[in-house]
Amino acid sequence: MSMIAPLKNVTDMGFDALRDAYKTGQLTPESLMKDIRSRAAQFDSYNIWIHLLSEAEQATWLNDLKNKDLDTHPLWGIPFAIKDNIDLAGIPTTAACPEFAYTPTDTAQVVQQLIDAGAIPVGKTNLDQFATGINGTRSPYGPGHNAFDFDYVSGGSSAGSSTAVALGLVSFSLGTDTAGSGRIPAGFNNLIGVKPSIGLLSATGMLPACRSLDCMTIFAFNSDDANTALAAAEGYDIRDGYSRPNPFDNQARHYGLRQGELTVGIIPSSQLKFYGDKNYEQAYSDTLAKLSDAGFQFKEIDFAPFNEVAQLLYEGPWVSERYIATQPLIDDNPEAIFPAVREIIAPGGKPPATALFKAQYRINDLKQICLAQLATVDCILTPTAGTHFTIAEMLEEPIKRNSELGYYTNFMNLLDFAAIAVPGAMTKTGMPFGITLFGPTFSDRMLLSIANRVQRAIPLKKGALDLPATPANNTPVGQPKVIDVMVCGAHLTGQPLNWQLTERGATLKTQTTTAASYRMYALAGGPPYRPGLILDTEQGQAIEVEIWSVPSEHFGSFVAGIPAPLGIGKVQLADGSSVSGFICEPYAIADATDITHFGGWRNYLASLK
Repeated sequence: MSMIAPLKNVTDMGFDALRDAYKTGQLTPESLMKDIRSRAAQFDSYNIWIHLLSEAEQATWLNDLKNKDLDTHPLWGIPFAIKDNIDLAGIPTTAACPEFAYTPTDTAQVVQQLIDAGAIPVGKTNLDQFATGINGTRSPYGPGHNAFDFDYVSGGSSAGSSTAVALGLVSFSLGTDTAGSGRIPAGFNNLIGVKPSIGLLSATGMLPACRSLDCMTIFAFNSDDANTALAAAEGYDIRDGYSRPNPFDNQARHYGLRQGELTVGIIPSSQLKFYGDKNYEQAYSDTLAKLSDAGFQFKEIDFAPFNEVAQLLYEGPWVSERYIATQPLIDDNPEAIFPAVREIIAPGGKPPATALFKAQYRINDLKQICLAQLATVDCILTPTAGTHFTIAEMLEEPIKRNSELGYYTNFMNLLDFAAIAVPGAMTKTGMPFGITLFGPTFSDRMLLSIANRVQRAIPLKKGALDLPATPANNTPVGQPKVIDVMVCGAHLTGQPLNWQLTERGATLKTQTTTAASYRMYALAGGPPYRPGLILDTEQGQAIEVEIWSVPSEHFGSFVAGIPAPLGIGKVQLADGSSVSGFICEPYAIADATDITHFGGWRNYLASLK
């Protein structure tokens, strides 16, 4: 078991707790970072860091916080870790290969957006070299050790990023994912792992493994923190050839309109693989039982087409992308590459173009079958991994056992799906077991909302550092505290984003209008198409709106997902009262259409038919 006993009374590293501590003066970012460096030294044998930032290296970002308002910067003072195949200006990027290392002059786009939102980098983390592997043992900086049991693998390739969160050294972290590297480590360390749709997060400043399949990922303690980080990190980047704007239309699907009912696809028992691990098999059964008690409905799907796609990742021509990413090192200095990694990458220069096209044809055929099954359910649920190996077991058969870990993950990016890894029931031996929820492209927020429901049905067990758990899904005594929110567009009843309210337990309070002092504009972009509400006391009119009561504990995650130029401000209603509601930055109306005369969003949409 763990060489280092879990620390007690460690500062809660969740976003809300840190922000509350900052607001009350119990903590400063400087004191927190000093404490993190001190605690990191106690876990040196876990091989988490390739470069832990010094006080001097963090000074610029800490000083910048003095010019940032905590209330308007959702990640103000929140510490995060960066996988060392992602650039941070002035700090070497190694990809866990010292001979390959370089020092970038620019910071990766996603990292910069997180810093702009107030987050503070803590360091660059260890990984399976060149992000080739999902176990965490393929690094010259040492294997990544699991946060719950030192003898077990952390999972990779995002090994250090996951363990840094699980051991309370950061509040969230960035990883990457090609075959499962943003999900396997989450499952092994009791974390949320967000594997977003490819292109949702910019890849500028991220060293590719398989450029056409890679995506940056997020590890966090709970779904609300993950959503807040995702909202700050996402965005279209014209410099990234695989970047794409999120249309949000697939997020809603039939969600929210079915009054909270969920139908989740699961794998039939004949297609499940646990590789003899009875503890994981039992934890999976326990997880499904708890979700069934919470109202989840299950429908069996055929996993065979998903598995056939998965086999193409390492057995097909995509290994050529890994070869491209490591040239000329693999050609000129192959001994610099970790042996198991070299064994995978070296043949990558041989597949002909015909092999790639044949594989693409087959994947497209299989994708049609997979999407047809997805269309019958809200999402599909699988184990994140079928077993959990010790480091010794992994080193005995590194290729075979790495492949076994990828049984439930390797197909995901080849099919262009979004996925969220979520903690499930713990095993009988007290080790984490995780499940993964996946859906079609840009179903990211829908999956996060389902992950939130999973965490309420299966309260997050206290982790390696005895951190506070996600609240259980118990009915509170007395009336829960709520915050009234005015909505006027895509969040209205029956509209595409209404699920973001219903899945947080929000209820419709009333339908009314604003005071006669507002103008409404149809903003550029979409779908979903969005209105902008602007105060105009001279030429304004009354606009149809709804008031929803949102549980206060979920208000922050709801607001964090609101994209610019929209925001929350005070809106005056027809009865003279004021309520928090959607407003728009005035600059956005330059390219917008004035639709005030329709009197509301529904009337405007009706006019388009």
